[in-house]
Amino acid sequence: MMSGPFYLVDSDVLITAKNRYYAFDICPGFWDVMVHHGRTGKVRSVDRVRSELLAGRRTDDLVLWVKNELPKGFFLNVDDDAAVVEAYTEIMLWVQRNTQYFDHAKAKFAAGADGWLVAYAKVHNAVVITNEESSPYSKREIKIPDVCRSFNVPYKDTFFMLRNLAVRFEWTGGN
Repeated sequence: MMSGPFYLVDSDVLITAKNRYYAFDICPGFWDVMVHHGRTGKVRSVDRVRSELLAGRRTDDLVLWVKNELPKGFFLNVDDDAAVVEAYTEIMLWVQRNTQYFDHAKAKFAAGADGWLVAYAKVHNAVVITNEESSPYSKREIKIPDVCRSFNVPYKDTFFMLRNLAVRFEWTGGN
């Protein structure tokens, strides 16, 4: 892995890209960027995000891309890293003790990848990349930016990451 901060992408980054502005048929360059920077170690995610992505239809473009295109090691294993497990435990205690959130919000957060993503970033000085926006008064959802703020973990959006990776998508067509 490269020295210095690297980016950990949330599942929503890839799902939203596929469904909206970077669809595979419109902007294949986005997907090439993810693969390239996955190989360099500058863009990664955690194995729990992989599980969320693979929960889609087996024939879905994103599922096939995750299975067939991403380099080995793109999804980092969280279970074998005692410091990450410890950070995750700390995050989950914060969630469970936080009286602001409804129980169903806590249960949903516990079942997902978000806590693991923040824990990994905290331990390994990574920047979490998410499309989620802070919602500090929410009771129904626990948002990644709010967890990151509580644990001093940097987070940014997809466009920040692309700019810092010096990515440019240029049109090369005719008409």
